[in-house]
Amino acid sequence: MLLAELEIYHTRPAVPTRRVSLGNLILPTDPPPGFGGLLLGAVVARHIAAVGPDLHNDIKRLITEIERGQRVVQPRLRHRFQVDRHGLARSLHQMHGEGDDIEFEFGTHGSDLAMVLGAVYAAERLDMSHRRLVTPVLTKALTWRGPIGPALVAYLAGSTSTALTALADPRGWAMEVLGFDLEGPTPSKRDVTKSYRRRMRDVHPDHGGEATDASKAILDLNEARRILSAEAS
Repeated sequence: MLLAELEIYHTRPAVPTRRVSLGNLILPTDPPPGFGGLLLGAVVARHIAAVGPDLHNDIKRLITEIERGQRVVQPRLRHRFQVDRHGLARSLHQMHGEGDDIEFEFGTHGSDLAMVLGAVYAAERLDMSHRRLVTPVLTKALTWRGPIGPALVAYLAGSTSTALTALADPRGWAMEVLGFDLEGPTPSKRDVTKSYRRRMRDVHPDHGGEATDASKAILDLNEARRILSAEAS
């Protein structure tokens, strides 16, 4: 299942001029940062290590300008951002979901810097209220140097759970993990704590829980408690 898509047009490596444009964008951002925000962050994280360190501060400043809705003077970082896509090559980046797993596909045919700039300029296409929730994800992605996988998703989303259902509907997922009625009101902090402690006893190996599943179950319970406790405050 396609969750998000970013289509970037750019000059070919052998062409002396450097230009970037955007094509099709499928960037859902609800609940924030949404699958769209995660895809943009993953594109940045995937390519930033190969971008010269001397350009990283300029990229941060560009993200800040876009977050604030400021006018961006062109060209920026040796590239001109434009609407016209005539004569440009195409790179397609996608985020897919299968079951509760997330996978990224990077169809990179241009420079790493062009990919990073494409992701940053795509954030500018978002409504301002959503843009301000997505741009911090791009800033976080600038520091990532690990593999592109579940750990990155958790880092960008600010969550210990990378399950697709947890990212698509955090509240519903947390209610289910802690055993509350999905259609019911948000439970009080006291009820959340009681359910958390009861379920923690059930999954803990010392009380008969499966040792192989205990680590994930404990992480999920901790994340579910955090989500519902924040809503109850």
